[in-house]
Amino acid sequence: MNTAKIHQQEVICALATPSGVGAIAIIRVSGLGAIAMVNSVFGGKNLENAESHTVHFGTIRSEEEVIDEVLVTIFKTPKSFTKEDSVEISCHGSDYIIRQILKLLITKGARIAKPGEFTQRAFLNGQFDLVQAEAVADLIAADSQASHKTALNQLRGGFSKKLASLRSELIHFASLIELELDFGEEDVEFAQREDLRRLINALQTTIAPLIDSFDFGNAIKEGVPVAIIGSPNVGKSTLLNALLNEEKAIVTSIAGTTRDVIEDTIVLGGLKFRFIDTAGIRQTVDLVESIGIQRSKAAMEKADIVIFLFDSQETLMENKQLASDLPAGKEVLFVLNKIDLHSDLSEKLAVDHQEVIQISAQTQKGLAGLTDRLVSLVHRQAAGDTVVTNLRHYEHLLKTNEALADVLNGLNTGITGDFLAQDIRLSLHHLGEITGTIVTDDLLDNIFSKFCIGK
Repeated sequence: MNTAKIHQQEVICALATPSGVGAIAIIRVSGLGAIAMVNSVFGGKNLENAESHTVHFGTIRSEEEVIDEVLVTIFKTPKSFTKEDSVEISCHGSDYIIRQILKLLITKGARIAKPGEFTQRAFLNGQFDLVQAEAVADLIAADSQASHKTALNQLRGGFSKKLASLRSELIHFASLIELELDFGEEDVEFAQREDLRRLINALQTTIAPLIDSFDFGNAIKEGVPVAIIGSPNVGKSTLLNALLNEEKAIVTSIAGTTRDVIEDTIVLGGLKFRFIDTAGIRQTVDLVESIGIQRSKAAMEKADIVIFLFDSQETLMENKQLASDLPAGKEVLFVLNKIDLHSDLSEKLAVDHQEVIQISAQTQKGLAGLTDRLVSLVHRQAAGDTVVTNLRHYEHLLKTNEALADVLNGLNTGITGDFLAQDIRLSLHHLGEITGTIVTDDLLDNIFSKFCIGK
């Protein structure tokens, strides 16, 4: 932490927009003396006298040579992203111009920012907590409505507020327990044990849905894996192509055409899905096809949702046999394909009240009903507005819950206050590591090194 605070005084600079030729590029500059530094190479208004949050037209010059005409935006401490004096230089998107401006700033004493260093400085300067800082990266990477909404909620402090509330209540009891230890010889209880028990139960009730939301949150972030399973020639590849609206998989009348797992993503109802087309499952002596079938079964095990596609009573029975071997709780959809060719089977299933979605992948009839059902299955997993998407947060929530369970166990067995205080401190430690109340240089380096340079 001390090293990070020292480095915050340095002026850093970096390209904040994607590299490559474009109309406009933005170079960010931040740190003590950033405005004066840019002013020294700017031909135009005196930037040091400019108001914060103002934009100024001028030129960037290296001595008498004009590098580019630019717009310069001023952000004065503490009203900037990093809470330091900051400048954004909007120049033309030429790689040559960008290199020349960055080179000029370096000659004036700046250095190139490390990945995520602007956001790291914002965190260290109290702009937001660690959960919100990590949400910045998630917001940049958001590629669906759901991932965008989740990241924005965390950036605005939705998750942090829940954790802060939990931690403040626990700190109150921890202080009372610590006070008891100071008066240990007098055998007094400042913290009512039943009140503490009720608090721990309430904390676990709050944490449990957050832990449970991780599978849903991870699916939002990475894409919900959906395996399309079935016998050869039931239309799995045709269904994948129809869902993706492109010829991703080869479709022929020859059984066993698909020999490997084919995967692609698409956004449906604001959610990202990863559809996995698999080799048809059947008995075969073909070595390559056998490997493909094994991969199909592995994909089925790992998928959150399994679509069992069939086109006859026989292939339906085969799918039901496969489904019986799946772990309990996995989402399963039975989908009858080729209803344009098998109206007799379609009518029979309707009479039998089977839970079957009926489609024609070839004509795309019923496809909207299938996609609506997929979206509803995912939304059903949502635990509330606050969703955990970060593995680090999830692990610390598990550890917090374990420590709280130890507190309850200690209350039940009547352990002494010093051991009780130790378990409470451990709970507070794990909650603090999530938000950054308790943090190390190694943790910060690990988190922010995954950010892009310029953010």
